[in-house]
Amino acid sequence: MAAVRGLYITAAALRAVTPWQRGRLLAASRGPWALREMSSSNPEAGEGQIHLTDSCVQRLLEITEGSEFLRLEVEGGGCSGFQYKFSLDTVINPDDRVFEQGGARVVVDSDSLAFVKGAQVDFSQELIRSSFQVLNNPQAQQGCSCGSSFSVKL
Repeated sequence: MAAVRGLYITAAALRAVTPWQRGRLLAASRGPWALREMSSSNPEAGEGQIHLTDSCVQRLLEITEGSEFLRLEVEGGGCSGFQYKFSLDTVINPDDRVFEQGGARVVVDSDSLAFVKGAQVDFSQELIRSSFQVLNNPQAQQGCSCGSSFSVKL
């Protein structure tokens, strides 16, 4: 199940909506209590990379079908200036970077990559919500208490 602002939906229900609606349904949050061990064959990978945790890979393999992947975008907004947006997508644009691990793919456009390079993407499952999260973002200076928005280092 995925968390949607306090509501829970199943992966089948998420697949039933159009891709543009999925972006609104998937919660993006970041919590300092949910730090997980990075699962990369090369932990010293360049800072222009996005790293996927084991729980992120496992969850993506469960909810994606065929050519689907998780798209990570950074948008202006939120109480700290910028916010993470996650959605399932099937179209890779010319300015996208694809990060793949264990058959799971996360795609980030070049503009958003500048705000998340070197970060980890995780899937956290708690009693009150389940969501993809951006952890250990070296580009973020601070975030709000809910963890879905952040300000950048200057």
